[in-house]
Amino acid sequence: MILEFLGSVVLGLALAWVALRSLPHRLPSRRAVFTGGALGAVFGAFLMHSVLGPDHVVATLIGAVLIGAVTLSLLVRPGSHRLSRSAAA
Repeated sequence: MILEFLGSVVLGLALAWVALRSLPHRLPSRRAVFTGGALGAVFGAFLMHSVLGPDHVVATLIGAVLIGAVTLSLLVRPGSHRLSRSAAA
């Protein structure tokens, strides 16, 4: 369980770093993104560990990354290059 926890924290931080490198203008502060990525991945690891059991470390880490990505996607703000209704018609 300790390795799953540490692995999920590292993967969540790596996922947050990639998100910050890809979309820096559409995300809030770096602290919020790193915290959200790490906590989302830890929650994902806890959830997957509860569902699958202790003998599925790889599947637990995959679930941690997926739930961490979902958590980070909730932080993304809309872009400033949206079309107005009159321009779209």
